[in-house]
Amino acid sequence: MRNRLIACLFVLAAAMPGPALGQADTDGRPLNVLFIISDDLTAEALSCYGNTVSHTPRIDALAEQGTLFTRTYCQYPVCGPSRASLMNGYYPHATRVFGYTSGREAIGDRATWAEHFRNHGYHTARVSKIFHMGVPGGIEQGGDGADDPRSWTERFNSQGPEWRAPGEGELLQNNPNRDRPQPGGNNFAYVIAEGDDLVHSDGRTAAKACELLETYAGDGRPFFLGVGFVRPHVPFVAPAKYYEAYPFDEMVLPGGTQDWAVVPDDWDDIPAAGINYCTSLNMQMDLDQRRKSIGAYYASVAFVDALVGQVLDALEDNGLADNTIVIFTSDHGFHLGEHDFWAKVSLHEESARVPLIIRHPGKAPAVCESFTELLDLYPTLAEACGLNVPERLQGHSLLPMLDDPSASVRDAAFCVHVWRGTHGFLLRDAEWAYIQYAEDASKGIELYDMVNDPRQLTNLAEDPAYAEVVATFRQRLADKLSEVRNNDLGE
Repeated sequence: MRNRLIACLFVLAAAMPGPALGQADTDGRPLNVLFIISDDLTAEALSCYGNTVSHTPRIDALAEQGTLFTRTYCQYPVCGPSRASLMNGYYPHATRVFGYTSGREAIGDRATWAEHFRNHGYHTARVSKIFHMGVPGGIEQGGDGADDPRSWTERFNSQGPEWRAPGEGELLQNNPNRDRPQPGGNNFAYVIAEGDDLVHSDGRTAAKACELLETYAGDGRPFFLGVGFVRPHVPFVAPAKYYEAYPFDEMVLPGGTQDWAVVPDDWDDIPAAGINYCTSLNMQMDLDQRRKSIGAYYASVAFVDALVGQVLDALEDNGLADNTIVIFTSDHGFHLGEHDFWAKVSLHEESARVPLIIRHPGKAPAVCESFTELLDLYPTLAEACGLNVPERLQGHSLLPMLDDPSASVRDAAFCVHVWRGTHGFLLRDAEWAYIQYAEDASKGIELYDMVNDPRQLTNLAEDPAYAEVVATFRQRLADKLSEVRNNDLGE
């Protein structure tokens, strides 16, 4: 009775002058938002996206209940700028945020995504990494990282031992003789950890999120809860039980191929600016170490999958599932040996594409193959919850797609990076992936036929037969950059 009374008061308040509380469900309760983001998670590691080796039953179940987006792209394939972009509502080339900040200095008094909800009467909370935090260093220290305090009513960090967790471990990069000790820092290494989930940062994140959901159910306040899991970011640390399904000697490339040989001359048609910063060659990883990297990555994904399940169970158990929109995604993708590339930064498909699932309690399950961007989350959730959508936002609301999965709000996705001093740009549409290095293309171009060559093995940019396609994309990119820079930030 008390909860119903509080909910009624919230609805009455929404009709009065001042901040609105948002769209109500059929029982008169405001819609809540549960935003779950994993770190460095490629869509290709999830079974709901077609991986037949990795097992992610809890994320798969969420996909079956919501809308699974198959063509969602980050705006920058590195943690800090990607998170600043999606939380602030601007492309990186609008804010010039290419590093590890919240972006607050660039946006000034403009509201972040979470702050917008806070300004409209929502209780906003962060558990662990939403804006950038260093992994593993920042997690070991338990600090706020590059967080934005204005965004949150309350915030919680989840300290963890990371690579120092007790258990069997190994350094996998730059360790050809297996004689280097397990390192600290941002390195490919694994730990088959002793103990349970709560030894680790992510286990503690899930426990805190569950605790908060119970509290919110008790007091009836509408909430925006951001839950950030740091796995499968390196080092690959997870309790031993999550490793059991992934024997290292049985691991294969995510595409399912048993042939671990690099495609002959694969790098010959990739510009130097497009060769990723992590490769088997410069990391000195042999076949055994590559297999261990994939097995340990999948074990880390399995850990996150189980924790996502815990949070979703708490949402259900506390009677909140029927009036809470759930979003699951990642800040960018991750290479697992494709092109002999590893990790992120690359503008190739495995690094730029991300998983995205949105479960809206009033919408039917679906699969949407239209192009979407992480930048679209801010306007989508604002509109879905009945809040005003700031005109300044550079994303588009995906709400039409939740009603009709064949709908579309953009004809291409746009992703950028700045690496080794060179600006790289990706335009990805239904037929082509166009990658350009430097605004004048002086550092090279890549063009891939995504219908016939989805693994991006043959760069067609220098083929005279595709000169017109390249010319068209160069103009489209110039137009896109002009559009992005035409904003209210004074750029």
